[in-house]
Amino acid sequence: MNKNNIDNAWPLLKKQVKSLEMPWLEQIAYQNHWERDPFKILISCILSLRTQDRTTGSASERLFELAPDVETLSGLPVKVIEEAIYPVGFYRVKANRIKEISKALLEKYSSKVPDELDELLKLKGVGRKTANLVLTLGFKKPGICVDTHVHRITNRWGYVKTKTPEKTEYALREKLPAKYWIKINGLLVAFGQGICRPVSPLCSQCTIKMFCDRVGVKVHR
Repeated sequence: MNKNNIDNAWPLLKKQVKSLEMPWLEQIAYQNHWERDPFKILISCILSLRTQDRTTGSASERLFELAPDVETLSGLPVKVIEEAIYPVGFYRVKANRIKEISKALLEKYSSKVPDELDELLKLKGVGRKTANLVLTLGFKKPGICVDTHVHRITNRWGYVKTKTPEKTEYALREKLPAKYWIKINGLLVAFGQGICRPVSPLCSQCTIKMFCDRVGVKVHR
């Protein structure tokens, strides 16, 4: 896929993804369930790491019933946070991180989540993937959230040629038109789970296969 193909492929990709399940955080954000609360988006991003969407959703709802804002959450004992978010992956580590982040927001940012990438990255446990997702879903600001799906698929297309998700983000910032930045993660996560799978992708069902270089694909269906 070259730089010109993306404009032709994008509407086809969007249409196909409508029949697939969008990531839970994307669903919440675009349904305005939380009125795009950057704080809740941030905490749910932390919970979602190495955890299935259904588990993340239930844990988030339980936690926010106890503590819907920075002030309340920063005052909860770590043990209470652990109990609320269990069984998300690494729940003890995440409980401590959530407590630390809440206290940092309270003390350094007047209880507000910063809306700049560099400031978000100063929060302990917040990496580029989480920071970009908070920018795009929480603030509707341009950012490119690159997870394993975005990294794998854009390299499989031949659109970028990179070795790590972080390098993919930088490459996409140089090449991908800004109008696609906010939506690319949600679309490619759904597309990667449903069609462009890591092993034996469903190329026969893919509506943009004519644009794909199939880099590294040895077996497909």
